[in-house]
Amino acid sequence: MRKSARFAASAAAGLLALSSLTACANDAASSTADSGRGDGKGEHVKIMVGGLDKVIYMPAMLTQRLGYFSAEGLNVELLSEPAGVQAETALVSGQVQGAVGFYDHTLDLQVKGKSVESVVQFSHAPGEVEVVSSKAAGKIGSPKDFKGKKLGVTGLGSSTDFLTKYLAVKNGVNVNEFSPVAVGAGPTFISALQKGSIDAGMTTDPTVATILDKKAGKVLLDMRTPEGSQAALGGPYPSSSLYMQTDWVNGHKETVQKLVNAFVKTLKWMSTHSASEIAAKMPADYSQGNKTLYAEAIKSTLPMFTKDGVMPANGPETVEKVLKAFNPNIKNAKVDLSKTFTTEFVEKATG
Repeated sequence: MRKSARFAASAAAGLLALSSLTACANDAASSTADSGRGDGKGEHVKIMVGGLDKVIYMPAMLTQRLGYFSAEGLNVELLSEPAGVQAETALVSGQVQGAVGFYDHTLDLQVKGKSVESVVQFSHAPGEVEVVSSKAAGKIGSPKDFKGKKLGVTGLGSSTDFLTKYLAVKNGVNVNEFSPVAVGAGPTFISALQKGSIDAGMTTDPTVATILDKKAGKVLLDMRTPEGSQAALGGPYPSSSLYMQTDWVNGHKETVQKLVNAFVKTLKWMSTHSASEIAAKMPADYSQGNKTLYAEAIKSTLPMFTKDGVMPANGPETVEKVLKAFNPNIKNAKVDLSKTFTTEFVEKATG
């Protein structure tokens, strides 16, 4: 991002306008009954989520629904954007105090001169799935076949974009030999797959479950489990997290501790409840009229989540390796991984 106030104001306005449009398109929680607003009591904190209705970011809304933010004396307002890169932009522009998105953005931002850190780690696997359209299934059997193809990502510069590029490069396909296409998630992703706007793409549940149910595509690569992450990426891949600007964290440690306490309680709760029980706590419109399918989507993705919010051992190193494989900015830069996350708050929350 540029540093001029004019650009920041313009970017913020654009984000707000885009948020209004995408909330309708993705059935994100924007209705009065199921919004991401808290009870109006306590310290007000705004958090931008890279898709509130995505299962990979489920801890955000679930924490709200379980009442854990309120119990910590916080009034947390959850906002939604269709891609993690837009949540990142909202955070850096000062529109929000926190972002729920992929940890890899902290490395990307560091080399751009921005100090951002993960304060609680929701996951140790990406939770992402590479799906091939039914029409292109015979032409794409592995990432080696990405050459010349149109590959869907949530947004350019998003974590799905990062992972797609890594899988291509790892399998001998240069990043300039395929076309990344920003198609969001949910209905827009599915429509692009069905219309042939993309041959394959990377997405998450509940979009994956809907694609399989509609027989619009098939799974090429599944990274919803630690085992899937190990096979595709060579190690644990910390993805969904709450990350914040380091200066803000250092100046609001009490507030950050309360946020982390609430999220750790949620992760523990998730580890002791079934997918159906979790689904029942979420906003009704998240199931898109099919509660059974939504519960299955949650069940498929549950293995990606940590039980305690702790950064997985060797996770940051795996993320750095992935990004250095294709990102020239990071490849030629020295990344201080110790500044991309902190365990200070999680240790107190689990102690």
